[in-house]
Amino acid sequence: MSLTSSADHESPLEGCRPVDVTPVTLEARALESTAPSYLRELKRDFADDGLAPTELTIDACFDETCSLATQDEIDRIRGYVRAGSFLGVGSVTVTIDDVAEAETVEPALEACAERADREGIVFDLEGPMTLERYH
Repeated sequence: MSLTSSADHESPLEGCRPVDVTPVTLEARALESTAPSYLRELKRDFADDGLAPTELTIDACFDETCSLATQDEIDRIRGYVRAGSFLGVGSVTVTIDDVAEAETVEPALEACAERADREGIVFDLEGPMTLERYH
């Protein structure tokens, strides 16, 4: 336990200095892989080019009533959330085209949103669904 008051320390934001980088939105479909070795190289490439990925966009579709297909799609989204965290994005936006069974998809998307929240990433949905807990 620290006996030093937090008022005695400079806020991390106060210690920030501007850096000449260009924020970019990264589309999940452009990623060749979510493997750490690939993401490390991509992160280096971004830095070398003066780019900072700030948002990751994911297209998703839940048009099947099969729970295994839903789980596969959720696992894919979860993998991209992990990749976004590794790359340092601040937000993930999932655009949903179609939902066959909202009652199956909603809890799975909530779990992805919780994962993103734990990683410090804002999780947004676009399309026919919303997550009440996160809006």
